[in-house]
Amino acid sequence: MNKSTYRANHDNLNPCPNNQPRGIIMKKLTLLFIVVMLAASGCATMDQQSKTTKGATYGAAGGAAAGAIVGQIIGKDTKGTLIGAAAGAAIGGLAGAGVGRMMDNQEADMRQALSQSEEVAVRREGDLLALTLKGDVSFAVDSDVVLPGLYTELDRIAQVLIKYPQTTIVIEGHTDSTGSDTYNQGLSERRAWSVQRLLVERGVNPSRITAIGYGESRPVATNNTPEGRQMNRRVEIRVNPNSNQQPY
Repeated sequence: MNKSTYRANHDNLNPCPNNQPRGIIMKKLTLLFIVVMLAASGCATMDQQSKTTKGATYGAAGGAAAGAIVGQIIGKDTKGTLIGAAAGAAIGGLAGAGVGRMMDNQEADMRQALSQSEEVAVRREGDLLALTLKGDVSFAVDSDVVLPGLYTELDRIAQVLIKYPQTTIVIEGHTDSTGSDTYNQGLSERRAWSVQRLLVERGVNPSRITAIGYGESRPVATNNTPEGRQMNRRVEIRVNPNSNQQPY
C-alpha cells in the first residue's frame, strides 16, 4: 500500500474528517464557558456598574454558555459551537438588560414615591427590590391591624407595583423574640396577610402576591436590646422580576 492509499483509508476512518477531535472541541467549549463567566464576574464587581448592565452581563454569560452547548450538539463542530455561543450571548444579553432596566426604573419610581417617608426603607438586592415597613409605625403592640398612618405609604407602593405588572411580590412578616415561637409565627403571618389585603384593595393583582410569616427566625439585629427588637419587628415587601421565583 502506498502513502496516498494509506492516507485516504485513514481519513475515511476518522469520525470527524474535517473537524478537530471531539476532546479538543470540548476543551474549547469549557474554556469559552470559563472566560464568559469570568468576564461576568469581573464586571459585576464594578461598583459603578448599573443594574441594567449587570443584567445584560449575566444574561449574555448564561446565553453564551447555553448557546455554545446547543451549537455543539447540533453542529457537532467548533463553528457550530461558536455560532451558538454568539447567538445565545446576544439573546441572553438583551433579556438580561431588559429585566435590569425594568427593575432600575421601578426602583427609581419607588424611591421617588417614598422619598418623604420615614416609615418605609427601600433597598436593592441584585434584581430584587426590597421595602421594609418598620414595625413600630406599622402595627400596634401584639396587633395585626395596620395602623392608618401607613396607608399613605401603601397607596404609593401600590401605585408603583401596578405600573410594573411583570413582577411578583412576596410579603414577609417578622417579629422579635418576645413571646413563644408559635405565637410569633402566627402573628408574623397575620401581619403579612394584612399588608397583602391592603395592597389588593388598592388594585394590585392578588395572583402576583404571596404572603408568608417567618416569626422570629430571621432577625436583622440583636434581640437583646429594645432598639434591636424594634428593627426585628417588621414587614418586608420583596419585588422580583422572575415570576418563577419562590420565597427565599
